[in-house]
Amino acid sequence: MRVEEGFKITPFTEGNPYTTDPVLPSLIKRLLPGDARKEVDEDLERFGEVVLTSLKQASARAEEPKVVQYNQWGQRVDDLQTSEGWRALKSIMQEEGAVAIPFERKYGELSRVYGFMKELLSVGDSQVVFCPLSMTDGCARVLELIGTPALKRDIIPRLISRDPSVAFTAGQWMTERPGGSDVSQTETVATPIPGATSPYGPVYSINGFKWFSSATDSDVSVALARTGDPSLGSRSLSLFLIPLRRPLLRSPGHPVPSPLTNNIRIHRLKNKVGTKIVPTAELSLDGAEAYLLGPLNQGVKLITPVLNITRVHSAVASVGSIRRCLAIASSYSKVRAIAGGKQLLQDNALHMAVLAKVSLLYRALAHMVFGAVLLLGKVECGVASEEEELRLRFLTPAVKAFGAQNASVALEECMASLGGQGYMEENGFGTIIKDALVEKIWEGTVNVLSMDTVRATAKPGVVQAFVNWTNFILNSVSDTLLSQVSQQLSAIRSALPDLVQAYTAPVHPLSPRAALNLLSHIASSVYLLEHAVWAVETSEPNREIDIEVFKRWVEEGGLKEAVADLKQARAGDKSRIETDRKLVFGLGTTKDRETSRQQAHL
Repeated sequence: MRVEEGFKITPFTEGNPYTTDPVLPSLIKRLLPGDARKEVDEDLERFGEVVLTSLKQASARAEEPKVVQYNQWGQRVDDLQTSEGWRALKSIMQEEGAVAIPFERKYGELSRVYGFMKELLSVGDSQVVFCPLSMTDGCARVLELIGTPALKRDIIPRLISRDPSVAFTAGQWMTERPGGSDVSQTETVATPIPGATSPYGPVYSINGFKWFSSATDSDVSVALARTGDPSLGSRSLSLFLIPLRRPLLRSPGHPVPSPLTNNIRIHRLKNKVGTKIVPTAELSLDGAEAYLLGPLNQGVKLITPVLNITRVHSAVASVGSIRRCLAIASSYSKVRAIAGGKQLLQDNALHMAVLAKVSLLYRALAHMVFGAVLLLGKVECGVASEEEELRLRFLTPAVKAFGAQNASVALEECMASLGGQGYMEENGFGTIIKDALVEKIWEGTVNVLSMDTVRATAKPGVVQAFVNWTNFILNSVSDTLLSQVSQQLSAIRSALPDLVQAYTAPVHPLSPRAALNLLSHIASSVYLLEHAVWAVETSEPNREIDIEVFKRWVEEGGLKEAVADLKQARAGDKSRIETDRKLVFGLGTTKDRETSRQQAHL
């Protein structure tokens, strides 16, 4: 039989990612006032069509980068070559204001919500282009806070430009071979250049090796380098702005110089599991010119805005990956017939139960992430209360970790819902899943981020600010709604003391990860409740669904299990820790482990 003969499989068609989304339009309706809501709503609907056309086409043309280190004459050139599709993706998102919107602040603190919605809608079709764009966002914020007048005049306008011919992208160089996420072991050294001056700041020469540079085709990078005694660890690190190529300011159409023009050598491109299109490299810095940002030896503190912003971007990327895979699975269920062609998948109860579970997770994560996004916008616009600032500090590592941790299973369920067709590369599941896995690592693993939430609570009032907000939302429930959700409200209230206890010093060594998980379950539940309260008060058509989402998430999303896991973790003693080591290594005694450690240092 010829392939043209016999049964014809009906291809699925994805709808506009914004208008068909179960979360974003209602969030816009709740958060934005009238005129602003209309403008943003119309633009996001228009952008949804851009995602379906121009962005998908550019994504299909994106290919892996390569670096040519030497030319035919044996000269070192370090020519980084990226694909036309990758460059088109960056251009589209720059024109769409992916970096510009939050800094234009047309809608005040809500500009952050608007900008991140564009990322969420497009992340599944953008080949991780938000990796460099997120660092560009963070770099612009650092320069906005501590940059010299010349940096604010020359560099910030390019970082946030909507014109791809002049727009800059930025990198972030922290990771080095000795420490990974532990920057206290940074080997890169910065030395003042005698007699050198620049309006951009004190001029330094940078020497070192950066193990991961995820935006090697960028124009500038913020980087940590040592300016003091190595024994001081992270307390002798300073923050610098490093041009990747010189001259830094070039006219449109000017050929892109090699990084060798600033004494930066591309050792090799990383061979990664996913994010294949992103040019990630190992770099040698052999006297690269750089400009000191802010005071000496305060680099870790000064680079914090970059970390916070890129962590929120990472969280949005995880949720956006779920959105895209769920959209594919939902679209397929509308056209795929089963039971001898008598029933569509969308009418099969078991199939819908699986997709409903994924949708429940998507809704919970989306509301939690945009809750943090709104707080970020308030802080940047100077309208956040002290408690909101404290809550943002507490939630930022949590939204990143919780989103990355939960995305993978949801993506796999969506892929499996298409059966064999889901395993085909053409659907995009394979790329999305592999790319999404990096969010468990970039900007901190779950363990690293769980320890960061512990550090956040060292500041007085952080946990109480979260508890106060939680109680405020719980107490906002009207009598009409209370009768439907009283059981779920009780579950949240009963979990709060466990959370407070988990973050009360001294923190048990096994509890941080379980505590972060419980924090995330409570926060996501409360954000869903906040939306349901609004839906009831305004008589929204979907209010019953919003109520059901909140109830199901509290009952079935894992809150009870999170409480139990935390109690188990806090009950663990030294014998459990010792047993964990035995389970992993099979080493029977402390002496055996000590012998292994000694051998490792030989």
